[in-house]
Amino acid sequence: TSSNYRLESTAGEIATGESVSASYALKAGYQQMQQVFLSITTPTNVVLTPDIGGITGGVANGSTSVTVLTDSGSGYSLTIKAATSPALQKAGDTIADYVPVVNPNPDFAFITNPNDVHFGFSPAGVDIVNRFKDNGIACNIGSGETTLACWAGLSTSETLIASGAANHPGGTVTELYFRVGVGGGVVVPAGAYFATTTLTALPL
Repeated sequence: TSSNYRLESTAGEIATGESVSASYALKAGYQQMQQVFLSITTPTNVVLTPDIGGITGGVANGSTSVTVLTDSGSGYSLTIKAATSPALQKAGDTIADYVPVVNPNPDFAFITNPNDVHFGFSPAGVDIVNRFKDNGIACNIGSGETTLACWAGLSTSETLIASGAANHPGGTVTELYFRVGVGGGVVVPAGAYFATTTLTALPL
């Protein structure tokens, strides 16, 4: 090492380098394996159903999933970020991002009071972070992973939703559930509302 550079070298290795065939690639040797492989599948677009009545209110649901695959020895992280605030909008009209009762802890149940109009999400999977785990009644406590529990709102900042160890070659699936709730005491302008989110996977 010096003040400007670091040199790392090995000696005594044999048959190092890269070998390839039509089906496989082999990187042999300690230095060769410093390269990290990371991939993420493309999630499908989410359509929330059913349509919510403008007078009665109601709840609409949708979901998608992503698979992250990495051979990084330190694992990976997965974040979600909304393009706008609030996330769900149409021209001139918005639906508020869900705000948990004890923010930043997610709500175990998705709570919609008569005057609420909001849009939230809930991740599920073996690698979700502690914030979205539960003990059966509350979130950010315990090690449980109850599907359709632990709801939070989207943000234009990165929100960490999953983090796990190396999982090559199978990968790890994270489900993302989305929900809109409209209380019966609120009139919401009719139309189709849209949200754009970005999922980012990084090696650790």
